[in-house]
Amino acid sequence: MPADGLPWLDREEVLRFEEIERVVRLLAAMGVGDVRLTGGEPLVRREFPQLVRMLARIPGVADLSLTTNGYLLERDADALVEAGIGRVNVSIDSLQRDRFFHMTRRDSLPRVLRGLEAIARHESVRPIKVNAVAMRGFTEEEAIPFAEFARSTAFQVRFIEFMPLDADHAWEPDAVLTGEELRRIIDRAHPLEEAPREPHATARVFRFKDGRGEIGFVNPVSEPFCADCNRIRLTADGKLRTCLFSLHETDLRDPLRSDASDDELEQVVRDAVWRKELKHHVGEPGFRQPPRTMSSIGG
Repeated sequence: MPADGLPWLDREEVLRFEEIERVVRLLAAMGVGDVRLTGGEPLVRREFPQLVRMLARIPGVADLSLTTNGYLLERDADALVEAGIGRVNVSIDSLQRDRFFHMTRRDSLPRVLRGLEAIARHESVRPIKVNAVAMRGFTEEEAIPFAEFARSTAFQVRFIEFMPLDADHAWEPDAVLTGEELRRIIDRAHPLEEAPREPHATARVFRFKDGRGEIGFVNPVSEPFCADCNRIRLTADGKLRTCLFSLHETDLRDPLRSDASDDELEQVVRDAVWRKELKHHVGEPGFRQPPRTMSSIGG
């Protein structure tokens, strides 16, 4: 997020819970079984566990998960589990309080870690992953502490390469600390072996050879997995995106509010998916950063 924050959307610009439920119900009927709720920060949405409950009841939704910055997770953990959340990712870019503050502009690491512990008490929520964005000049010092965190807890730590989706537009190729570089740093201290990759998975997962935990690397810049991508995104204001780096979006909010039938909505979705980008072009000549940043697209 930029230092001065982001503009708030008017309530009418944001999809209502019933509209989100309708879109997810339609997608589930079309074969989408995995649904992830993300942000911005999803837990700032009023009565958010109610949305979880509504989506968890939809036939065909087999995997309902959440990505959060963890700031409000301690407050909401019990309600989220009761509502039907099955997996959780928590974004933590440093395990050192001062460096966490430098990155997030908030002195909230203890609060986030309490939230992580609160959700971990629920054994039905597994796996729980900790996501850290890997940036050169910062994350090298975090690699071993995070590896030891993964070895001493039940959490899977995942390093995600820094992508050109930052609100400050500070991204440049030299700022990317690659997953392979991080893997080598960790492997020298704690030897790793690669685990089998699941179809359409974004992360390369490695186990520690002594069996104490695992760690993942999401490498969209250095090792693009576009050819294997089967994901689409629905923004809070009702735009369908077929790639994180899409320059164009498909509006679903207006059809939803104009009494479009399910058949008509399905056709809009199918037309958009047929136009899904073949690749993201990051690092190639002529690449353009999309108008939206990660803070408004969702991870």
